[in-house]
Amino acid sequence: MNHLTLTKPSPSMWRVSFDNPPVNVISSRTIVELRALVDAAEADPDLTVIVFESANPDFFSAHWDLTDDTSSLASEPPPVTGQQAFVDVLIRLSKLPVISISSIRGRARGAGSEFLLATDIRFASRERALLGQFEMTTGLAPGGGAVSRLPRLVGRARALEILAGADDFDGDLAERYGYVNRSVPDAELDGFVDTFARRVAAADRDAVAELKGWVNEMTLPEDQEFRPQSDAFFARAAGPKVSGWIGRAFERGLQQPGDLENRLGTRGFEV
Repeated sequence: MNHLTLTKPSPSMWRVSFDNPPVNVISSRTIVELRALVDAAEADPDLTVIVFESANPDFFSAHWDLTDDTSSLASEPPPVTGQQAFVDVLIRLSKLPVISISSIRGRARGAGSEFLLATDIRFASRERALLGQFEMTTGLAPGGGAVSRLPRLVGRARALEILAGADDFDGDLAERYGYVNRSVPDAELDGFVDTFARRVAAADRDAVAELKGWVNEMTLPEDQEFRPQSDAFFARAAGPKVSGWIGRAFERGLQQPGDLENRLGTRGFEV
């Protein structure tokens, strides 16, 4: 894998690290690798828990790669759920019969945030995590599932605040809103997540799958909710307003370490 690094501390526990320098954008290549990971997870009878983390302490996943041409998807089989490719892999991730945990250090915005929302449990660094859906600064509504998943987590009013305001949320505020499960001091995050993940990994795998299936029935969005959102996203993304924002943003350092990416939630409307 090029964008993901997989290690297996035990048969029942996997660790997956996002590693796509310089800012861990998500691209069609990432989707191909996530799809292969989900395929393998679905087929593994011993797997109980997956921990997702980042090799970059400043960026868990910045956002979608705005230079991506989707060519990596050309030879892939059709999406299993019939949805757009990114939405497809997130739906499948959310329905895996294992517990998925995000250990969030650094920035997770846009598609990066939508990935986190598709995992089951989110723990964030108190000092170093920043989460947000910045799409409205570009003239878009999110198209990767945030519109369906966030209201179920944080409630209607707070979801609209996050989505329409397009600002960043640090670990403590994200915890207060329910965007993440818990905010943990950065120095304690790795140990805390590892202890929790190993606790889950010790549980009976079939019982975990049964439990998650019941919770899914009561909490996950229906698959058909996502199609109008992704269709609208791509239709608007092709327009001149969005392409103009993208061009100006790249001139100011988009997708490179620096002030714009570091403060995209507050700087996005200034582009």
